[in-house]
Parts: sequence; C-alpha cells; structure tokens
Amino acid sequence: MAEGILREASKGAFQVASAGSNPSGYVHPLAIKVMAEIGIDISGHTSKHMNEFLGRKVETVITVCGNADQACPIFPGQINRHHWPFDDPAHAAGTEEEKLGVFRRVRDEIGQVFRAYAAGRVDALKKP
Repeated sequence: MAEGILREASKGAFQVASAGSNPSGYVHPLAIKVMAEIGIDISGHTSKHMNEFLGRKVETVITVCGNADQACPIFPGQINRHHWPFDDPAHAAGTEEEKLGVFRRVRDEIGQVFRAYAAGRVDALKKP
C-alpha cells in the first residue's frame, strides 16, 4: 500500500519501489481492494525481497512495519533513512469486514504520512 500511495503522491518526480525482509510472495487481496477504493491499482505489484535492491543505488529507504528498520541493510548510495511504524494489516483478525477496517485505517495512516513526505520531496526537487 505504501508503494502505491507514494507513487501516486510523487507524480513521477522520483522512483518508488518496495521490498521486504520477509516477503509473503503475494500482494494481499484486501490491500488491493482498499487501495482500489481510493483509485490506486496495486493489483500488478509484486512481493519482492529487499536483497533484490542491494546492487542498485538507493537514495532513500523508508521502513514501515515492526522491526523492518533493524532488518533493513544499508544500500549503495543511501543518503536518507526513515522509519514510520504502521500496524501490519495482514495480521488483522476477525471477520472480513473487521479486517477491511484495519486495512482501511492503515491505508489512511500511510496516506497521511506519505503524501506529506512526497509533497516535501517534490518541493525540494523544484528548488535550484
């Protein structure tokens, strides 16, 4: 969800990719559903391991769940690192509607933080 929101909010001003330290191998169907509710299609996204990016220049790393900050290595060219700990909605329990509620809440929390972050980055890129 974070990748989809940041891609949309950045409007192509910078490259966005996501990966995890223990990827599930799929994008959660409820994440796809709640993102579609706000007009962002993540159905084509894939679950990737962070090691896929070790050989690439990565300027900024943002970790979002649990101990991801401790599990994430330093990448070549990394300048910035942020950790914003959101609940992992994949661990939500209850009925489908209750799980959807958790996914929506986390989506909205991510949206608030990542849209503000993207706006600041886009503004900074406009300055000479």
